[in-house]
Parts: sequence; structure tokens; C-alpha cells
Amino acid sequence: MQVNTVATAPIAGQKPGTSGLRKKTRVFMQPHYLENFVQSIIDAIGGVAGKVLVLGGDGRYWNDRAAQVILRMCAAQGARRMIVGQNALLSTPAASHLIRKRGADGGFILSASHNPGGEDADFGLKFNSANGGPAPESLTERIHAHSQRIDAYQILEAQDVDLSRIGTTQLAQTEIEIVDPVSDYAALMETLFDFDLIRRTLSNGLTLRFDAMHAVTGPYATEILERRLGAAAGSVVNARPLPDFGGGHPDPSPVWAADLVGLMMGDGAPDFAAASDGDGDRNMILGRGVYVTPSDSLAVLAANAHLAPGYARGLAGVARSMPTSRAADLVAQKAGIAHFETPTGWKFFGNLLDDGRATLCGEESAGTGSDHVREKDGLWAVLLWLNILAHRGEPVQRIMAAHWSEYGRNYYSRHDYEAVPTEAADALIAALRAQLPDLPGRSHDGLTIESAEDFSYLDPVDGSRTNGQGIRILFTDGSRVVLRLSGTGTEGATLRVYLERYQPPEGALDLALDDALAPVIAAADALARIRELTGRQAPDVTT
Repeated sequence: MQVNTVATAPIAGQKPGTSGLRKKTRVFMQPHYLENFVQSIIDAIGGVAGKVLVLGGDGRYWNDRAAQVILRMCAAQGARRMIVGQNALLSTPAASHLIRKRGADGGFILSASHNPGGEDADFGLKFNSANGGPAPESLTERIHAHSQRIDAYQILEAQDVDLSRIGTTQLAQTEIEIVDPVSDYAALMETLFDFDLIRRTLSNGLTLRFDAMHAVTGPYATEILERRLGAAAGSVVNARPLPDFGGGHPDPSPVWAADLVGLMMGDGAPDFAAASDGDGDRNMILGRGVYVTPSDSLAVLAANAHLAPGYARGLAGVARSMPTSRAADLVAQKAGIAHFETPTGWKFFGNLLDDGRATLCGEESAGTGSDHVREKDGLWAVLLWLNILAHRGEPVQRIMAAHWSEYGRNYYSRHDYEAVPTEAADALIAALRAQLPDLPGRSHDGLTIESAEDFSYLDPVDGSRTNGQGIRILFTDGSRVVLRLSGTGTEGATLRVYLERYQPPEGALDLALDDALAPVIAAADALARIRELTGRQAPDVTT
């Protein structure tokens, strides 16, 4: 087999974000585009000669072709072994677990997470480090630097590897090991949760619906929920991964999983429902007649995790991203354990998890996880909820009411303004940032500003500082507004506005969300001039 050295030149825009590089699929399909980025990763990690690497993805359009390119490039440059999910499928948390279990040097994950898939939709690639977590900022900066000076890449001239058959084959001197993408992950879940208790609860009548959204968690949920736990056949719907996710948007939210929400709010709803996203690292939780926000879900899981065998020892601490509501902080404070506030991006939790400072982590964008892997994990969250339901013997709605009665309620919503022209989005943030020193003491719609800042994070483990992570405005009653530009879109800018209003246990715990947040929404628009500067009269997506 011949190794070809292909002359190339830098391609602008290959700067990884919080979850790797995401672009339109047709951008990745351009000549040299994927190869340039893969070579930049290889160069940034000091080469792949002699290394063991994991490879898999969410099955979206063009994953199969990209996987073959990565295999040929790694084989051309001397990788010792490539561990690949069958048919190039691996959920992101399963890939993280496989990296850790097999002592691999890292892994390539082909996914754009909750973004839509297809030739005219989105594609993505990220590299996870040897701890199983997303590449730290120091590595993503090196990847970008290499992409700006690349002049050649190496690739093997060879036929495609048959990834449909589990087993081992050779590609030049590289061993290609094709593995069942589900089995190792399912075995890990059995060590964390009381499968016998959950199985009994399901056999005694607890009903559930899991919407895999035609994404990668379909095979995982079918194996675990239906086969191992005995949920009724058909409890997992949209279980077959499809390249375009069935024409849907694989984002587990009330907007994109509206059918599931409608089912749970109607007559004859099952007791429990959940959904997961494209690559399996996000989740949405519902009970009969109730939607559980991701922020509330993190708080409830933190308060009840000890009911699952894997967490019976208690939690070392809880970490959340800065835009996530402070509901989990209240649980940690009452339990007397540490709580941390980090920038958005799962990589910021890695140091806390590795250092044993945090056990549970979560983000408002529907990601929760623990120290069992170094990624958020959608199906893990579903199983922990099922373990809690089985142990407590109460419906989701009652569990939520009891939680708010004990800790108070953080009314919470996120407003997304998508594909805003980059110049307009940048101007809005710059104008608000310039006002920050003058905001404390000002009042809007009955709310008085206590503090305002551009969030900066000092990592308590390695001492690194990350600046410019979003503007947060805190009001004297505990309400908050957070504004930041997201790095997960593929065109323009997404302005995210996070709105939070706290009610103590003795306060109003059953307000309609719009009524509870009305003064916070009005204050946010007045302060940031959102409608004026974006030209939008309302958000594109509200979650």
C-alpha cells in the first residue's frame, strides 16, 4: 500500500470551538478540507505513530466517508491500532468510555451533536484526549495554529475497510479493531444503577417512552431499556439512526421533540419520557404533565443521586456552566459539598472530574453527566432518573413539587436568536460590555441590578484563566440575565439570552413561566437593546 504525500494550503476557518469544528456538510466535502483538519489534529498531538485511537460518530450523512479518510491518514502515519465502532457508530459518551477503558491516546468523534444532518445540513469533527474528554483549549489552539500553516498531508492509497463486521483487520501496519458500539457502554451502566430495581418497577407497571430521534442512541436505548430492563417493546421510538435523522432536528427540546411533549401533556401519557440528541450526549426529561428543565434536572439528580448504587458514597461536588440556573448550587449548599461555576463547554468540567472535586456536572443546554466518563451523557441521565423513580415510588410531577418546596424554584428559560449577522451580534455584546461599570444600582421593571460583569473563570485545578465567557447581570432578588454568543452554529451568530428568576420555598412556586419571567425578559431587552440591534421582534427558539 502506497503512502501519498499530498500538497495542500491552509483553508480559513478551521478553528475548533467548544465541541470541535462544525461546518456545513458541503464545506467538509470540499477537496482537502477534511484532510487538512485531520492532519492538523495529528500534528497538534505530536503525531499518531505507535498510538491507539478510537473512532466513531453519530451516523449522520458523510460520516462513513470521513471515517475511511481518517483511517487511511492514521494508517499512513503509523498508528498502532484504531478502535472503531461498528459501521463507524459510537455515541459521544460511549466513545469517551472506550477511550478510558482501553487506555487509548485519544479519539476522533464525527458529530455535529444536536445540529441537523444531511448533505445540505451540518457536519462536525472533534478530538477527545486520553482522559476521554474534549480537547482542552491549549490543544484546540495548537490545532488551529497547524491549520494555518499546513502545506501537505499524508494518506494511504487503499480500499475502504469493511466496518460492518466486528473483528480485527489490517490497514498497512495499523490494526483496525471493529467493536460493538453498545456493549461496553451498557456494561458500564449496569455498574452504576440498580437494574434489578428498575426492572421490577417496569414489570410492575411503570410506563415510558424514549425518543431516539433517529440518532445514535437508538441502538443503545433499545438494548438497555427494552432488552436488559424489560421495558415494553416499542417503548423506544425513532430508534434507527438515519443520515438525515429522518428529516428532523436531533435536538431534545420542547421545540424539536414537540410530539413527545404533546404526548406527555395529553390524556393517556406514559409515566416517564425522555429524548436524546444526535450523538447521545444530551437529554430531555418529562413526566406525565410536566417538562423538567435541564437546570432543574441537574438539581434533582444531585439531590437524589445517592439512591443509585454508583453514587451511594455521596457526591464530592456539583459543577454547572455559568448560564445554567443556580438550582444545583442550592442543593450543594444544603448538602455541604462544593459547587463550581464554569464557562460553557464540557471540557471545563474535565479538570474538576479528574481531580475528584466534582461528581455531577450539567449545562442548561440539556447536558448532564458524572465522573463515569468525561462527556455529558444523555442515556445515563435517563437511567439515573429511572433509578430515582423506582426507589422513591413517586411520579415525576410529585418529585419536582417536593424539590421546589425544599429548595425553592428557579424559573428559567433560554431565548435563542439564530443566524444573526455576525457584525450585529458583536456590536450588541460590545455595547453591553461598555455599559457594565455603570449598571449596578440601576432598576428596570422593578428589578435592581446588584452586579454586572463579563464572566471570567479561574480553574481551581491548573490555575488557567478563561476570559470573555458571557455577560451576566445579577439582580438583588436573585434573578439573572446572561447573554453570550454561541459557538455551535454553522452560519452567522447565535445570540443566547438566559433568563432566571428565583422564588424561595415560601414564595410563588406554581406561576406560569411567562408570567414569572416577564420582568426579567423586559429588563434584558431594555439593557441589551435586543430588538433594536438584531432587528428581531422575538427569539427564533425558546427553551
